[in-house]
Amino acid sequence: MRKLFGTDGVRGVANRELTAELAMQLGRAGAYVLAGQSNGAPKVLLGTDTRRSGDMLEAALSAGLCSLGAQVYLAGDIPTPGVAYLVRKYGFDAGVMISASHNPMRDNGIKFFNSAGRKLSDEMELEIETLIDEMDARDRLPRPEGEGVGIISNCPQAETDYVQFLRASVPDLWLGRDFIIALDCANGATSRLALGIFQTLGALVYTINNQPDGKNINKNSGSTNMESLIAYMKEKNAQIGLAFDGDGDRMLAVDEKGNEIDGDIIMAICAADLHQRGLLKKNTLVGTIMSNQGLDVFCCERGINLLRTDVGDRYVLEKMLADDLTLGGEQSGHVIFRQFCDTGDGMLTGLQLLGALARSGKTLSELASIMTVYPQVLVNAKINGTRKGEIATHHAIVSAREEIEAKLAGRGRILVRPSGTEPLVRVMIEGEDKAQITEWAQQLAQVISEQLT
Repeated sequence: MRKLFGTDGVRGVANRELTAELAMQLGRAGAYVLAGQSNGAPKVLLGTDTRRSGDMLEAALSAGLCSLGAQVYLAGDIPTPGVAYLVRKYGFDAGVMISASHNPMRDNGIKFFNSAGRKLSDEMELEIETLIDEMDARDRLPRPEGEGVGIISNCPQAETDYVQFLRASVPDLWLGRDFIIALDCANGATSRLALGIFQTLGALVYTINNQPDGKNINKNSGSTNMESLIAYMKEKNAQIGLAFDGDGDRMLAVDEKGNEIDGDIIMAICAADLHQRGLLKKNTLVGTIMSNQGLDVFCCERGINLLRTDVGDRYVLEKMLADDLTLGGEQSGHVIFRQFCDTGDGMLTGLQLLGALARSGKTLSELASIMTVYPQVLVNAKINGTRKGEIATHHAIVSAREEIEAKLAGRGRILVRPSGTEPLVRVMIEGEDKAQITEWAQQLAQVISEQLT
């Protein structure tokens, strides 16, 4: 059976891999599975980012949901974490976000949330896949008639309620007009909301890449391309810059000197702030296997426990839920503040970072110095996506990796893992000499591409 769901929903090139037909099937199968959870016609909240293909997929997915009797409520363009929050607030049975996050504009994705605003379990995703893949199972899905057919409604309060939730997470934060913030919205789902939210802090706020046209999402902008924000900050003399991705679930920052602040450093700053205030539950932070070794050193020095999971915010959340923990996230900027929500939220993370900054009385560069970042290089190897499973056993790849590990001689580490959303293998090497580990990472990535293309 093919594997539709990756680590972050179903993704592909819109209208070629992720077609309207597949979206409708996902709607039908999803509604059937969700109906079993809701004991009736499920109520589903549906949001999109700003990609042109969002309209097509929204229509097809809605049709599939309604054909099984689901009641669909459209939230329009809204960040992914907004859907997750509003599902809980309104008591929906499920939520669906149409977005490919940081991927290029031609891609799109469909991500389901359960009634708690969390990603579906592997078991539920497998059940949906089975219904789509097996013709007999598809044919057995019910087809209600008359009043049993679902309807589509707008959800006009969605945006307002989500904004109020975000602002309420920092109720006493006031920065004043002398504080300047620069925002990069990646021409994505935060474009309409971010400026107004951060202006309520009393700061002077400037925004770039907040004019989406359906084609420019993530284009040379946002958390995957920070150069334009760094230049814009210098122009505006900003004390901090915040860069979001296309669907608004991640954020990376820039300090007043133009240095990038990644998710590991953001977690260190926020963990130290929560720890000082007695709010870091069990004095524990959750990172991933990609988190920099400097985060381990920081936590050790501060008396904080660091737990690592596989890459993917769903695995971070699973560990946080299992151990009842407060803070966790990824180097890429997915940070989860569980006292507020169970998903990464770029704007929420920005607000929490600003709160920690204000309480410290320091500049962001001073605050970021609490963690020393070890040299780390990440190189992507393009492969045939069907061959990801060969990474750990392919002789040439294993041999090339062992050769580099011998050269590191215990003074660094190598991590090779397949992307959960793209036909890529990510090669990460940490070590003492950045130029040398860059060369080694490129060499290993080339071997992987040559062997698995």
